[in-house]
Amino acid sequence: MPPVCRIGDYGKLRYETQQREREAKKKQKTITWKEVRIAPKIDEHDLDTKIKTATRLLGHGDKLKLVVRFRGRELAHPERGRVLLMLMADRLKDVAMIERPPLLEGRQMIMVMNPVRPGQMPAQPAPTPAQPAAAAPQPTTAPASAPRPAPAPVTPRPAAAPAPAAPRVAPAPRPAGPSPAPRTAAPRPAATRTQRPA
Repeated sequence: MPPVCRIGDYGKLRYETQQREREAKKKQKTITWKEVRIAPKIDEHDLDTKIKTATRLLGHGDKLKLVVRFRGRELAHPERGRVLLMLMADRLKDVAMIERPPLLEGRQMIMVMNPVRPGQMPAQPAPTPAQPAAAAPQPTTAPASAPRPAPAPVTPRPAAAPAPAAPRVAPAPRPAGPSPAPRTAAPRPAATRTQRPA
């Protein structure tokens, strides 16, 4: 087969590739990170406000970083921050899914959430009461007529022999002779005042 060669204008080729790159750049979406900060002692109403803010940010298609900041002795109870983040994730499950579970980094506990795309289903949707029971997946079991395997025979284990006791070692003998006198603090001389010349 003879070699194939195309003769063309290099300037035109460069222009077309730039145009394709420009079109691709228009279509791509830049991911922006937004952060919502929470204190571990947040009140219920304040938490609702933070959840509304998070829903709005996720609605714009931004990644969300939820941060619980521990101050002082609050760091002694990191489980409170983890419970708080999981509560927020549960309330935001319709609009977001967890990308990174809560993780303690220094004095902050961080969780990252991604927005749920329109065609994307959130992970593990809960069955609604309106759905028929047959729609729920049934666990598969072996047919009742299938024989069960016989259980393995249980053999008793021999009792472990007690470990031999270590021989007792007598304490080292003390040197004979007079025992040293106990140390006592020497009395301090009384402070004397000297008169300064006037």
